[in-house]
Amino acid sequence: MSGPKAAAFWAGVRAESPLLLGVFPFGMIYGALARDAGLSVAASQAMSSIVFGGSSQFVAAKLIKESAPALVIALTIAVVNARHMLYSASVAEYVRALPLRWKLLLAYLLTDEAYAAAIVHYEAEGVTPHGHWFFLGAGVALWTCWQVSTALGVFAGAAIPPSWRLDFALPLTFLAMVVPTLKDRAVAGAALTAGLVALLAFALPYKLGLIAAAFAGIAAGTLLERRA
Repeated sequence: MSGPKAAAFWAGVRAESPLLLGVFPFGMIYGALARDAGLSVAASQAMSSIVFGGSSQFVAAKLIKESAPALVIALTIAVVNARHMLYSASVAEYVRALPLRWKLLLAYLLTDEAYAAAIVHYEAEGVTPHGHWFFLGAGVALWTCWQVSTALGVFAGAAIPPSWRLDFALPLTFLAMVVPTLKDRAVAGAALTAGLVALLAFALPYKLGLIAAAFAGIAAGTLLERRA
């Protein structure tokens, strides 16, 4: 790999790098949580390599600790990861012409943070001969960070003092993902509406406030976009 391909790949790595500051402690927390749930070292690390989805891995570890049935765990992970279908639909127009092997690879790497970097690039540059190399660079950077941070959490999680509140990194990471996409009134309105509803409905049971916030944000964004 050299020339324009290498340049696009490393541009993707650089674009992803700021988000990794929040991903790393998140991975450490997962690694410690997986071991606390009774998963072996190999299984804990394998979940990061195979599932490769932070939120679903957290949910899975919690359900495993509670001895939930395998079917319940699988269905829960499927629901949590359903948002990736929206991600894939969003980037489909930019990768439609790629060979199947590239689509499969990029689909595996398509997670929250990788999508955030890739879609900003695609919306700015459109379809380019080496845009998928940018996507690959962002995805590989995220994958590597997740594997290393998981391993560190697996082996050193028990030594992390409880006073180190590493969980603050997750909302900061998502804020860093959302802010670059606030380019028009519809998107900004959707984000503000969803955030406000999430705060107002925080006390609802079973985290229903998040679902209500998602629907409210979608409705607000759709309404503003139609008016525009």
